[in-house]
Formats: sequence, structure tokens, C-alpha cells
Amino acid sequence: MRLAHLSDPHFGTEEATVCRALREDLLHQSPDLVVLTGDVTQRARSAQFRAARAFLDSLAPIPVLALPGNHDLPLFDLFTRFSAPYRGYRRHICASLEPLWSGPQVAVVGVNSTRVLRHKHGALPAELIAHVAQQLVRLPQSFKVVALHHPLVVVERRDWRNRARAAEAALAAWIDAGADLFLGGHIHLPYCVAAGPGPRQAVVLQAGTAVSTRRRGGRPNSYSLVRFASEGGRTMDIVQRDHDRQGDRFTTRAAWRANLTDTGWLLAPGSVAPGA
Repeated sequence: MRLAHLSDPHFGTEEATVCRALREDLLHQSPDLVVLTGDVTQRARSAQFRAARAFLDSLAPIPVLALPGNHDLPLFDLFTRFSAPYRGYRRHICASLEPLWSGPQVAVVGVNSTRVLRHKHGALPAELIAHVAQQLVRLPQSFKVVALHHPLVVVERRDWRNRARAAEAALAAWIDAGADLFLGGHIHLPYCVAAGPGPRQAVVLQAGTAVSTRRRGGRPNSYSLVRFASEGGRTMDIVQRDHDRQGDRFTTRAAWRANLTDTGWLLAPGSVAPGA
């Protein structure tokens, strides 16, 4: 089973050429599922939601599991923000704020980390953490994935405040409940690390911005592919695909292989085929 993870397209600031290149690459790669971890739009405007919907529809027949980000709630329209904050998102992107995708081998649990009273930062209330843990325990799949907009683990000091509130409690509870992989966005910084507050490690995969001009520190637009396999031991092969502006296409920039051990997931660099 193969999953594509993209985040923070910020429609309203998208580059048309990057959108075309991403669509072509996704259709060529043909993953079983696309997971979009929030900030679908720049300012939650109807035209931006419609543009995002058109792009997602263009990926058919690949199914998409989408989650809201903080930019998908109105910022300046305070009446709508407090009376119907997810109206545009629900109408155009996904009716559910906590979608669940179940396949024979892999399940993806969507978590809404945005909060109306928090303009930028996310939060994970105790009752939400417990609810997601209960979902994970009940799932029969070999691989359990949790997707949310705000990061649970950061690798740069400047991003510490961007973690979801109660990130450590969520990470501990969800790993204990069987989570193998966490997908996130928000900070426009792609990386892959093994992490966990206890003895068992899980894999945390953060995405950059997929198609927006709001690239961080000159980094290219990017997304990731994950291949799950359970023959002869459970493994996850992960590749980061970056947009090459010169060739106007996405190519593999980095790769990792995760193997399940007695202490959780062990992450090591993978091989990158030239020109892939």
C-alpha cells in the first residue's frame, strides 16, 4: 500500500506550474491514498476553496483524506469564525473534520488540531486525545497512521511554539495505543524522524508546502510518499519528492526506511535512485 502525504497548499497563493507538476507526479505515482494535512486555503475564501476542490477532483480516481488547518478558518470575518468556522471547508473539501480511512493493511485517523479561539496554534484537549487512542486500539490494521495539521515533534528551536498544545501527551497516548506513523504540516518544513516520549518509537513525517509560494527559507515545494510492507517484517519506505524548478517536475530528494523492532520503529537513510 502506498500513501502520498501533502500539506499546506494555501490555495490563493498557489503556483500554477507547480500545481500541474504535482498533479502529473501524483497521477504517475498512483498512490492508494492522498492525505492532505491542512491549510488547504490561504484565507478560507470561497474562490480559494473552489480552486482547491478542482485540484483534488483532478486527482481522481485517487481518494483523498483531508484535514483543516488554521488558515481554513476565516480570519477577518469574525462573525463567521465564531458562528460557522468550518462552513467553507465542510462545503468544499470534506464534511467531516475527523475523517477515517480504512484499508486492508493501513488505517489513517484524521485529527482536527485547529481551534476557533487560537488564531494560529493548535491544541489537543484531553478528551480528544483519549478518543483518538480508543480509535487506534480498535483498529485491526497492521499499520496505524495519525494525521493532523499541527506538528507533534519539531526539529528546530524556532518551531517549538508551533507544536500542538499537549503534543507530548498525545504522542505518548497514541503510540501506546498502536500508532506507527504521524503526518503533519503547518511549519512548511519537511523532515522525517523517529520519536516517542517512552520506550517505543514511532515515525513522524512532516511535509513542506505542496504548491504555495510561501516556501520556507528558499526550500522547494515538496510532498512525501510512504510505502507500507509486511512481508518478512513490517517496514515503511519513505521518500521526499521536491519540485525541480528547472525541469518543472518533482524528483526524489531524500529517502528513509523504517523497520519495526522490539522498541518500536528504527529509522535509517534509504537509497535515492538517480533521476527518480
